[in-house]
Amino acid sequence: MTTATPSRTPAVPHRRGRRSPLASIGLHAGLILAAVVAVFPVLWVLLTSLKPAKYATTTDFFRETTFENYTGLLRDTPFLTWFGNSLLVAGLTTVLGVFTAATTGYAVSRFRFPGKRGLMWTLLITQMFPVAVLIVPIYNIMASIGLLNQAAGLVITYLTIAVPFCAWMMKGFFDTIPAEIDESGQVDGLTPFGTFWRLILPLAKPGIAVTAFYSFITAWGEVAYASAFMVGDENLTLAGGLQKFVNQYGAQWGPMTAASVLIAIPAALVFLFAQRHLVTGMSAGAVKG
Repeated sequence: MTTATPSRTPAVPHRRGRRSPLASIGLHAGLILAAVVAVFPVLWVLLTSLKPAKYATTTDFFRETTFENYTGLLRDTPFLTWFGNSLLVAGLTTVLGVFTAATTGYAVSRFRFPGKRGLMWTLLITQMFPVAVLIVPIYNIMASIGLLNQAAGLVITYLTIAVPFCAWMMKGFFDTIPAEIDESGQVDGLTPFGTFWRLILPLAKPGIAVTAFYSFITAWGEVAYASAFMVGDENLTLAGGLQKFVNQYGAQWGPMTAASVLIAIPAALVFLFAQRHLVTGMSAGAVKG
């Protein structure tokens, strides 16, 4: 009489790339820690802006919560003037920066012309100089042409920072767009600019979104040039205006943190706008390509 051998359950093969429970716990713990480190300073500033001045340097975040810092900032300081000046400078820098970088990147990507290599090297080399080296010569140039303490002077200065990097980035986006699209535009009777404007530019929405965001942040958050070139409360941008809350005896943490929160709102809105169009542009390009 033979005894039936019990069947063995085949071992489940270990999936390649599957993490062990310990590794998964470590990964999630690291991500949570990174999120806390990233959010903690922002949350600290927000909560400090809602505290009275006497609790500004303490950890009593929810004691006597008030909006007095915000109302006092808007009522007793030229914050709205500084905000408007910054919005004007950043808006002009964004529009002119995107247009200049897009046209430059398209020309370098599609056309051959004398000095093309020299232009590309110039755009690259200008990114190597720090602000400390450039601020004095740019200051002298702006003074000689009468653009000190003028919004136009800051816009031109910020364009010298944003356009070289953005032009290189836009060239990379245009290089990924097939040249046959340009040829089809020429067959349809479009001029080179018409081809660029109507056919190529819509396919480069991801590059335009990133370029606009970089140009805006360059002008919105820059401090050194804004502090050196602009004087007078009616001409200051937010970068120079915030320095009014710091003196040799201390800092006014309440108004400063409230101003920081309000300053972050436009930057966050621009980021959300750029992010939405970045995803939309990538999807459209994938379908059309």
